[in-house]
Amino acid sequence: MAENSTPVLRFAPSPTGYLHIGGARTALFNWLYARHAGGRFLLRIEDTDRERSTPEAVQAILTGLDWLGLHWDGEPVFQFSRLERHREIAETLLRQGRAYRCYATAEELTAMRAEQRAAGRPQRYDGRWRDRDPGDAAKVAPFVVRIKAAQSGETVIEDVVQGLVRYANAQLDDMVLLRSDGTPTYMLAVVVDDFDMGVTHVIRGDDHLNNAARQLQIIEAMGWPKPIYGHVPLIHGPDGTKLSKRHGALAIGAYRDMGYLPEAMRNYLLRLGWSHGNDEIIPTSQAIAWFDLGNIGRSPARFDFKKLDSLNAHYMREMDDAALADTLVAFLAHTQPARFLDAAARTRIAAAMPGLKERAKTLVDLAEAAAFLYAEGKPELDAQAEMLLSPDGRLILAELLPVLQRSEWEPDALETQIRALADATGRKLGQVAQPLRAALTGKGTSPPIFQVMAVLGREETIERIRSFAA
Repeated sequence: MAENSTPVLRFAPSPTGYLHIGGARTALFNWLYARHAGGRFLLRIEDTDRERSTPEAVQAILTGLDWLGLHWDGEPVFQFSRLERHREIAETLLRQGRAYRCYATAEELTAMRAEQRAAGRPQRYDGRWRDRDPGDAAKVAPFVVRIKAAQSGETVIEDVVQGLVRYANAQLDDMVLLRSDGTPTYMLAVVVDDFDMGVTHVIRGDDHLNNAARQLQIIEAMGWPKPIYGHVPLIHGPDGTKLSKRHGALAIGAYRDMGYLPEAMRNYLLRLGWSHGNDEIIPTSQAIAWFDLGNIGRSPARFDFKKLDSLNAHYMREMDDAALADTLVAFLAHTQPARFLDAAARTRIAAAMPGLKERAKTLVDLAEAAAFLYAEGKPELDAQAEMLLSPDGRLILAELLPVLQRSEWEPDALETQIRALADATGRKLGQVAQPLRAALTGKGTSPPIFQVMAVLGREETIERIRSFAA
């Protein structure tokens, strides 16, 4: 790692699966700190597991980060393309006497572990080739390259989240750097790539804390500067158990399809393990200004869909109506690509947005509430609307037609005419408005009905009423 006063952080996902909620939070924390400190945020795709890595997973990672607005600096680095550099470092350690060739066979290692297990000892490599003359092995015998790890003392991790974490070196074995086929292990590749990319801070899940102790063995053997570590507790479900799909351990693309806004997701992920006093609503610009590593908590955060829904509803309400209408149209194009929204439907959505967004928690809710604005023909009725369009309700619609045909077409004038009809026929306003709502929207609830009528326009309103009138 070159001397560098500018913080450099990285997100390094493995494309063996899709970008999940925990990975997205890790990316966010790295991105926020880089932006806060005026540093760089790099992306490395750790694709050395060639059997399980897929182009689809790579694309899902890139798409997910882009949707979240976590844009990286420079081009992504693909770890597999750097195999020769990883081998070069292993060879350097061999020449320096800080690594060695191990010719132990798979059968020998299996027997070694069985013996350790039977004796109740920890199962780890016993160093049998550490100080042995390689001449003892057949010249063509396969071998792995192992690091010559420290055998006494401690490896200390100064972690900005976990504090000082100590590992007895006697508990750390001589891990493999190069496999018998010459491919590097994850431990070696990560350390080399971090150094070459100038990474100064390694912020990741605390399931990697043990890895840090082992990776420091390589860093110290090469005489490279140590990065600043921060190991973040994992996310749990609401019940405190390991996060699963039923809790929300989904690919980040699923949250897009469920109708969450990227701004809300950033705010929610930020609060899953990081705090700034009692603040809950933290826009991204404010998060960048405030974010520091010291405010990451040591306890696992708990995923809660209710809180996410509440945050998303807030961001939808605060969003400019025209921008939210454009967002909804884009969402419909993504989730319902066969549906075509003409200019009239888009105009109606934008005009109705103030009333639509008040009740919606997600874009799915918003799309459902707005469906009557872009539905073709008369709307489909939900169960409540079916009840409202009873014979009496349909008779009310028939009575409304001549009144509406001569009314001025703006909300106050429409309300005046409909109230007058209700009074003249001895009904309450709701008795008239409810079947009207059902006929126009197909639902028992909607934005204010007089606004709905104004948005639909005279021609469309009368056509829908006529289709249900007795």
